[in-house]
Amino acid sequence: MYSFTASAERRLLWLLAFTQFTVIMDFMVMMPLGPQIMRAFAISPAAFATAVSAYSWCAGLSGLLASIYIDRSDRRSLLLTMYALFSVSNLVCACAGSFEVLLIARAFAGISGGVMTSLIMAIVGDVIPSHRRGAATGIVMSAFSLASVIGVPVGIALGAHFGWSTPFFLLFGLTLVIGLIGYWLVPPLTAHLAGGLRPISRALPDLLKLIAEPRYRPAFLLSFSLMVAHMMVIAFISPFLVANHGVAPASIAWMYCVGGIAPFFTSRLIGRLADRYGHRRVLQVMLLISLVPVLFLTHLPPLPFWAIVLFFPFFMVAISGRMVPFQALMTTVPKPQARGAFLSVNSSFQSLGSGCGAWLGGMILSTAANGAITGFGTVGWIAAAIALCVCAGTAWVAAYTSSSNPGPDPVTPTGAI
Repeated sequence: MYSFTASAERRLLWLLAFTQFTVIMDFMVMMPLGPQIMRAFAISPAAFATAVSAYSWCAGLSGLLASIYIDRSDRRSLLLTMYALFSVSNLVCACAGSFEVLLIARAFAGISGGVMTSLIMAIVGDVIPSHRRGAATGIVMSAFSLASVIGVPVGIALGAHFGWSTPFFLLFGLTLVIGLIGYWLVPPLTAHLAGGLRPISRALPDLLKLIAEPRYRPAFLLSFSLMVAHMMVIAFISPFLVANHGVAPASIAWMYCVGGIAPFFTSRLIGRLADRYGHRRVLQVMLLISLVPVLFLTHLPPLPFWAIVLFFPFFMVAISGRMVPFQALMTTVPKPQARGAFLSVNSSFQSLGSGCGAWLGGMILSTAANGAITGFGTVGWIAAAIALCVCAGTAWVAAYTSSSNPGPDPVTPTGAI
């Protein structure tokens, strides 16, 4: 379908990675800015949680709607358009003079960000052949590590010194620069249109048919479940460490900074292992390995902060490491002509799973009289049980993968990652 030189392929992948970096940073930096935003708008924690949730729910909804049109247009044009809307939403967020405006801006950031995530993975699936897609996914997924190492600490520091809106002004500037580079660097991506387009009147029925497609159901269910397991734990790490272990809130940023360095390197290594030994096999191994740091963190004994910092990279490597082969496996489920629509719906289920995971974790946790958070151990056991179910369910996905992609992916780039 496409033929890229090795250098052009790498440039495109790193551009997609930095694009994803801004989307992830936009989502992640909102939570540690909570105290400042609540003071600025005189809102309750529940109202602030609404602003955070608006992103995930709107991202899920937009992914579902995007499946109607994502495979009907040039991926380059759609990428640049949605990224421009994402950039504007950050500017509006930074300039928000009321909580209502902030809430609307966060909703629009979720709408555009939700489409961006699935669109980026669709481009990777189109451009990179299946036998090298794990390594390519590892490059794109390294954006999570970049956001943890650079984005969140810088955002927290700027917010502390110059006000909560400063990180969003920074994001607006970054998205402008990356968008201009993308306008110059990304070529037209229309090979997926070669088979022709169905009438637009068939868009909604086709969406419902895609969701109900038997061979896609396992993938959607596992995507939703894995993100539930993710967010049940990740959303409450900072409150748990502050309330139960006396970690200073300012130190949390450095913990994520140190913890994010290791996955930046290991994501690509795990991607290469997935290409060599199989996406499903490596995913199962990473799911089993991740149980150890998840259960240890949720049952964390009294430790000095330096010991927590030393442990956190292992947690981050295990959590991010299971997403690399999982995302690569998802790109092999649909046929190329339906990859964009499938990944849009799949991304929606992941966003919905994130929201449900945070909500479920919050329902289980409670605050004791001394201010400590109780129930985090229970959250860890439930998250581990869900991860084991996902591990077992990969065989279900693999059965449909082989039937839906009986031959090699018709993509023939000349470069190597």
